Amino acid sequence: RAVRKNLSVCNKLCYAIGGAPYQITGCAIGFFLQIYLLDVAQLHPSSASLILFIGRAWDAVTDPSVGFLISRSKWTRFGRLLPWIVCSSPFAIACYFFLWYVPDGNMSEIGKLLWYLVFYCLFQTLQTCFHVPYSALTMFISTDQKERDSATAYRMTVEVLGTVLGTAIQGQIVGGADAPCIHDSGINASISTIDVNTTQYNPNTSISQLKGAYMMAAGVIGGVYILCTIILFAGVQETREPSNRKAQKAYSFWKGLKLVMSHGPYVKLIIGFLFTSLAFMLLEGNYALYCSYTLGFPNDFQNILLVIMLSATLTIPLWQWFLTRFGKKSAVYVGISSAVPFLILNVLVQRNLVVAYIVSFASGMSVAAAFLLPWSMLPDVIDDFKLKNPESVGHEAIFYSFYVFFTKFASGVSLGISTLSLDFAGYQTRGCTQPDAVHLTLKMLVAPAPIFLIILGLIIFKLYPIDEDIRMKNRKALEDLRDNGQDTDSNELCSIA
Repeated sequence: RAVRKNLSVCNKLCYAIGGAPYQITGCAIGFFLQIYLLDVAQLHPSSASLILFIGRAWDAVTDPSVGFLISRSKWTRFGRLLPWIVCSSPFAIACYFFLWYVPDGNMSEIGKLLWYLVFYCLFQTLQTCFHVPYSALTMFISTDQKERDSATAYRMTVEVLGTVLGTAIQGQIVGGADAPCIHDSGINASISTIDVNTTQYNPNTSISQLKGAYMMAAGVIGGVYILCTIILFAGVQETREPSNRKAQKAYSFWKGLKLVMSHGPYVKLIIGFLFTSLAFMLLEGNYALYCSYTLGFPNDFQNILLVIMLSATLTIPLWQWFLTRFGKKSAVYVGISSAVPFLILNVLVQRNLVVAYIVSFASGMSVAAAFLLPWSMLPDVIDDFKLKNPESVGHEAIFYSFYVFFTKFASGVSLGISTLSLDFAGYQTRGCTQPDAVHLTLKMLVAPAPIFLIILGLIIFKLYPIDEDIRMKNRKALEDLRDNGQDTDSNELCSIA
């Protein structure tokens, strides 16, 4: 029997740091790209909606393709996954920088639309070449479930810290350079709404300073991106999993895909998290606008977002303890459903900055659960698949790529729905006030819609079959299979000798 070497704290930290770039850039894009396209690049809401939706749809389509290419990649001296991560990083950083660059002011609406669409799609493609192999790397740093769960907890903690860092860098740099708003006396808003929800910007700041602030933030985030990639490459060793080579059977992409997508626990898991992810992404994509216009805190929204992410970071260890003590399904029900009362409170109690900070801190606890649980449960599904299909190997990247596909699909749908809804409601670009219809739309997007989606997701999770008893049985069975495979390989070597 092989001696299973535990991962060191340094190994887990280096692995975890590799997840930060995806979260830092994703947080900056999720919270700020919509308001950037509308108020800084000054695109029409329909153009911004088209960019966000097509970009996310394209990104979602590339995930299965990249996952298949990775599964067919040959092993190198550095592994099969790490070369994809390292080679894609420099190009992704360049595309990310140009995504936050405003072209010449004389460029037409169509020209700006094409500019942002091209760089957004390129960045998402290159980010996929980073994130899909990084996600699948979980299965290749250890064969022990406890070690993988521990590494996943480290990863989720650092990734939430990455969202904090992304929010801090983007929010604090950009928040110090607010462009003047535009007064429009023709807006149909009530007297009380105008009094409370008039967005106050720094009148001494020009739009060019705001553009420079976004580019500065992009440069800083790009530097962090490359540093994290170097640490990941230097501190993580990718290893092959021992298996019985005679039992291995190669499948084509479509046969492998059919096999993966016909695995019941996987389908239930990704559909459940599809709805819960869509709920939190609706909240993420519209919260900056909601704080700025409906709550009337345009100079505090970046700090409110920072409180959410800090709360999520502090509670990741709590949820890791909870899932090991009470099980992962219980953690899903308690962690994700706990957001519902605070989402309701966030809409009912307005015009109070202290209440906004309290609600934000409480909401961050659910965000932590939503971060941790999907990535903690996916390895269990893959282990279950391996036991039921022992002759099929090398599908880890497809499992992870399709989960990422559905997550990004949810993100694209949420951004598209949000921007189109604001367009129909009469959103005023860089307006000091917004119509009543816009305030109502923002309220719907940050409370009733996410709550409905969370309830749908939790209903589907009721059908998820892998509980703690099944998970422990699978773990024991896989250990026996690995040991038998290693014994077979040893016997073959002895016979050859």
